[in-house]
Amino acid sequence: MNLEVWTEFLKQNWLVIVVALVVLFLILNFVKTLVKWALVLVIAAFVIIYSGISLKDIGDAITTVKDQAVDISRSEAMNMMKKEAAEAKMKRNPDGTFTITTPNLEVSGKEGEDKVKVMFHGVSLGEWKVSDTLQAFIQQAKQNTP
Repeated sequence: MNLEVWTEFLKQNWLVIVVALVVLFLILNFVKTLVKWALVLVIAAFVIIYSGISLKDIGDAITTVKDQAVDISRSEAMNMMKKEAAEAKMKRNPDGTFTITTPNLEVSGKEGEDKVKVMFHGVSLGEWKVSDTLQAFIQQAKQNTP
């Protein structure tokens, strides 16, 4: 999440947060039962609801950040394919599948299919449709492999 959002939230709700922390501290010190944890959860839920942040908002923010990270990783992987095409080596398997490796990438798929799996720095970026750049990368890997 954005640091500015959190600082603005803290600026606007600092009094409620301080009161909630004091109440939580008192509850934790004086109540020694299951009721203690129920009260802690109620106070935490109150602070979250009072702040106007819903679980949907948090989920949307996480999804947005994840999508942005995947898009950035995807563009970095495409740039890396262009840079490392000369180093790409292809390994063909008897079942018609192949794996192309470079120092930073691993592309695997099956001959004739229009989708391949891409890993960048050991992290899976999922299945990609074979684009022109990917096709050129595969062709270069075929040429590099004896």
